[in-house]
Amino acid sequence: MTTMKKTILTARVIFLLLCFLGSSLIWYANPASRDSAIFIFGFGIVFGIGTLLLEVFLKRFSLRNVLTILFGLAMGALVAYLVSMIATSFLDGAPFHIKYLVKLCLFVACMYLGTVVTLRSKDDFNLLIPYIRFVPNNMDTPLIVVDISALIDGRIAPICQSRFITASLIIPKFVIDELYKIADSEDSQRQLKGRKGIEVLNKLKNMSYIDLRIQDIEVDEAQHIDSKLIFLAQNLKAKLLTTDYNLAKLGEFHGIEWLNISALTKALNPEVSVGQYFDVDLVKPGKEPHQGVGYLTDGSMVVVNEAASFIGQAVAAEVISVLPSAGGKMIFARLHSKPVEIAI
Repeated sequence: MTTMKKTILTARVIFLLLCFLGSSLIWYANPASRDSAIFIFGFGIVFGIGTLLLEVFLKRFSLRNVLTILFGLAMGALVAYLVSMIATSFLDGAPFHIKYLVKLCLFVACMYLGTVVTLRSKDDFNLLIPYIRFVPNNMDTPLIVVDISALIDGRIAPICQSRFITASLIIPKFVIDELYKIADSEDSQRQLKGRKGIEVLNKLKNMSYIDLRIQDIEVDEAQHIDSKLIFLAQNLKAKLLTTDYNLAKLGEFHGIEWLNISALTKALNPEVSVGQYFDVDLVKPGKEPHQGVGYLTDGSMVVVNEAASFIGQAVAAEVISVLPSAGGKMIFARLHSKPVEIAI
């Protein structure tokens, strides 16, 4: 048992003892109540156990949720008070219990609605009321705002599928709306991009292990979508996931961290060194008559000597030199073993 659990258990035992002691003091201080000792001690025990059960139930709620509920109750009570002042003015001649019942119904209904509304839109309060922070800077789960370019790019889906991303993904409603506009465009190229983005979005929604949140908050309509994303990321203290270089630099200017999918993909590419063996598909002849050319998954060109007769086949090659180029790396290799036919 951990130290925290031992401390909580000790506190619970002490609380029950205090409830029993309080019942004893009430019984001892009131001689007239000694005939109802069972009731007094029973009430103390029930009160203590009930409080402990309430404490166990509240364990499911975080401090953030408790503060949200309290805020909702307070707002609901304020609205109910204002409405009841107007409502009671129309009930001047009504009996007292009618007025009391109307006020009670108003308070119960408004406080319930206020609590439900704040729980459903607790992330939005950080935008609407800047001084009430429902998304603290040091919260356990970081937030990532996803740009439309990252959805169209598509690589975010396999990255999330690998479960490397543990942060909550925030996709603003205006990004989704823009995605559907692109999908409905008359330009066929834009249509394909938009449909691909929608397909990626649906894949993310079906990943139950991803915390995906649709941020249904609208910023000023006159603002450009990039400005809306920057505003949202700033207020949520979130990182920005995008493949748009200009948006990324704008985010950096405003102090927002940029998650670069291209940089991640490049970092995951395996390093190729002299003497290494690998299989490569030869797709075309090289500059020299005896050469065959293939490509690695990261786009690096592989030139294999004495392999011109094996184009269209997979060969095992041994790296003899690696040269940097504008497109990445150019790898020169030689045949290591006989090729195998590529299944078509």
